[in-house]
Parts: sequence; structure tokens; C-alpha cells
Amino acid sequence: MTKLSFLIIVSILFLTVNFAQPPETFDLVIINARIVDGTGNPWFRGSIAVKDGKIVKVGQFDPANAKQTIDAQNKIVAPGFIDVHAHTEDIFGNPTAENFIRMGVTSLITGNCGGSVTDVGEFLGRYKEKPLTVNLATLIAHGSVRSKVMGLDDRAPTPDEQQKMNLMVEQGMKEGAVGLSTGLIYVPGTFAKTEEVVELAKAASKYGGTYASHIRSEGNGVADAIKEAINIGEQANMPVEISHFKISSKALWGQTPMTLGLVKAARERGVTVTVDQYAYTASSTSLDVRLPSWSIAGGRQEGIKRLADPESRKKIIAEMKENLKKSKFKDYSNSYVASYRANPEFNGKNIAEITQMVKGKKKIDSQIEQILDMYEKGGAGMVYRVMSEDDVQNIMRQPFTMIAADSGVRQFGSGVPHPRGYGNNARVLGRYVRELKIISLADAVRKMTSLPAQTFGLRDRGQIREGSAADLVIFDENTVADKATFEAPHQYAAGFSSVIVNGEIVFDGEKMTGKMPGQALFGSGFSR
Repeated sequence: MTKLSFLIIVSILFLTVNFAQPPETFDLVIINARIVDGTGNPWFRGSIAVKDGKIVKVGQFDPANAKQTIDAQNKIVAPGFIDVHAHTEDIFGNPTAENFIRMGVTSLITGNCGGSVTDVGEFLGRYKEKPLTVNLATLIAHGSVRSKVMGLDDRAPTPDEQQKMNLMVEQGMKEGAVGLSTGLIYVPGTFAKTEEVVELAKAASKYGGTYASHIRSEGNGVADAIKEAINIGEQANMPVEISHFKISSKALWGQTPMTLGLVKAARERGVTVTVDQYAYTASSTSLDVRLPSWSIAGGRQEGIKRLADPESRKKIIAEMKENLKKSKFKDYSNSYVASYRANPEFNGKNIAEITQMVKGKKKIDSQIEQILDMYEKGGAGMVYRVMSEDDVQNIMRQPFTMIAADSGVRQFGSGVPHPRGYGNNARVLGRYVRELKIISLADAVRKMTSLPAQTFGLRDRGQIREGSAADLVIFDENTVADKATFEAPHQYAAGFSSVIVNGEIVFDGEKMTGKMPGQALFGSGFSR
């Protein structure tokens, strides 16, 4: 046999063996899709194959060998949305997270606004016993760390206390936190000077963390508050993410060119600064923020003692009046009760209405007294209608803006919460993309996927590409819409036909499937 004949025979055998190999089997294939891959690029037609929870093929291929096939029917297939601003420390008590899933959110970052668990390892480790539908990451929060070391005292930390806090932040980062959060408008964060926060930010920065801040003011002091957040990031040499970016003082409506200009200037000089935003003109937080922070130092019982002192009470009322005057709101008719345990009949009503109902009058003095009465009885969750639609739209247009609901896991039918917890992502896609054309579909998806993943170092999320985790959402861009309203918030979003987490279908367009494939997501400092 000649050498040439031998090589021909070997080649034939090789080809025969390879042609005899069966085609690859996939766990799931999505066909007839218009793929928006999360990068900001326009959609393209193709199929997506999933195996072992990962995306293994994207484009044109033979999908014959699939255990399960979804026909997207020419709908949009996008990466699962990543919500960078959640408050879901209690999620293991409500593991389906249906309000998030049904608006396309497959990953959450909790621990925002200065409040988090302090045992990050134990928290993320709960997945082993209590699976979730969604993926979950957490920040380590300044307010929680400070409370554990210093209580709710209005003072600077001693050197020993600062060191203890630094070590707690470092430990949280080693256990998987994705960064440090602050809530500098809340007790005890409001008592911290910039230098204290810088030291903690440096501790998080050593492990690749991001600094996420509910800044010190979103009203009349917003410019200085933005500058402070950027300064902290610069000093700590870490990315800055400003939470629920807004202007909540009527006196400053229309000033987003200025506030956004501060962010742009920082980015131009090399500081990585992003912001997140919910698509509504109302915020939601506690009733307590209406009182001066000094008056509630030490906790509610200390606050009640100050209210019982005539001189302190007089000072508190005077400051509340002055703050209202500066903001250019005439009264508290923009302040709606979301949840008030002491009297659920207040839920859904504003402070002016409640004051009229309880006291038979609604002058400013009476409204303030009503707020103080409610504070003394445990406080309330509130919705504040304090923002301008033009400012919301201007913020949304920015390339560094992410979409985030600032919500917890909702108990369907409980209270009158902000509708963003049910409709935020759908509202962006329906109202701001389809109806108002403020941003493009591709850019909206980028703001919900790859930009959040990049900001918090979630390297295998946020894009449809081979090797990424198979977190996927299918929706009809012509019908996607938010149904939740301020008056009737407990309504799920429309237009989503499938939501897939780590390769498992968790929502089939009509119902939750009962699958719990969520995973804990760890920061780059995690010590395995």
C-alpha cells in the first residue's frame, strides 16, 4: 500500500466516524427569536440553545435535538433583567419573588440605602436550604455596620469603632458582597461625616467593590450630595453608583442638566459613575424622613421622648415647616401612606386627607401634628409624589443610567405600595420605549442587563452570548406594559411570555412553574 493510499483510507475512516457522531443534545432551544443581546446592538433573528444552565449556541443552527423547545413566535428574546436596587433581605420568606419575575427580572442586588445583612456568608448560604426563583447578590451596608458597632448615636466613631467597621466591611466583601452601600439620608447614616464613609469605601475597594449610595440629599442639597458621592469614590479608587437618581424638590425641577452634568464631568476625568432610576415621578420611603434626623437619633423611643419635650417639639415643627417651604410644596398632600399598621384605613390616602379625616381640618400645623402622631405609633411606609416627568425622561436618556425598581418582594394584596415593584421594567419598555420613544428598545435592554452586570462585576450575566448563564426573558414589545397604578398597585405586568433562570423556565406566560433555580451571586472579593 502506498503512502497516499494509506492517507486516503485514514481520511475516509476519520470522516465516517465523525459523520456518525449524533448531533449535540440541548436542554432547551428557543427558535424564531428576535434577539436583543444586551450590548445595545439592534435585534437579529436566530435561535438560542441552552445546556446545563448555560447558553451554548446563538444564531442559525439545527435545533432538532432539544429536550424542550420554545417557539418565540418572532417576539423579543433578551437577557434576564438585573435589578441593581432591591430591598429583599426578607426574600427567603417569599422565595418566588413573583412581582420581579413577571416583569422580567432574574437577578437582584439587595443591601441598598445603607441597610443590609451583616453576615453576608450566612445570608447567601441560605440558598442551600431555601432555593429561590431569582439570582441574588448583596451589598454590605454602612448603616447596618454602624448600627452594630455604634448603635444609632449621633456622633463620630472612635478610632477603635472605625477599625471595627472597616473590618466588618472587609469580611462582608470576602464573603461575597459586591460593594458598599450608604443611606446618608437615614439614621444612622445621616450622622456620618464624609471621612468615615471614605474609610469604609477603601475597605470595600480593596476587594473590587462598587460604592452604591442613597446620597445625603435628593432635594435642595442634591448638588453637594452628588459631589460627595463622587468624592468618596475618587478617594477610595472605586466605581460610584448613585441610587434612584432624581430631584425631589419642586424648587429644583428642571435642574437635571446640572445634576447630570456633575456625573458627566466626573466620567470625563476618569471616574466610573453610573446611576439607577425607576420610571415614575413618585418616590417611596418611610414617614420618618419627614422629621429632622437629629430628632430621631437613638431610635424611636428616643424620638418620642424629644417629641414629649415642648421645646424640642417646637424646634422639630419649625424645621419641618422650613423644609417644606424650601421644597416649594404647599403642604403634605403629595405624601401618601403605603402601609400603616396602626390604622390600615390610612393606606392609599395622603397626609392632608388623613388629617382632615382625623382632626377635621388640614392646615399645615395640623398635618405636621398628624405626621408626629403617626411617627409615635410606629411610623409608616410612604409614597411621595415629588418629581418632574421632564426630569425623569432626561435622566433616562443618559447612557450611564440603569433601570431599577427600588422595591422589595411584594405580598400580593398587602397595603398600597408604590407600583414600581410590579411594573417598573415593563413601564420603561411600554411607555418610554414604545409610546414616547425616549430611548430605543436595544438601549433599554442594555440599561437592564449588560450595564448592571458590568457595574457590579457579574461577569456571566447580562448578555446573550455563548458561555453566559441562561437567564432569558421573552416579551412582545407591542404589548408589554405596566398595569400597576398608584391607586391599584397589585397588578402584574403584561406582555411577558417566558422567563428563564439558569436554563429553567420559572414563568410560562400564565403562571409560575414552581422551579427554583436561582443562584447566589458573589463579588470579586469572595474567598472560596
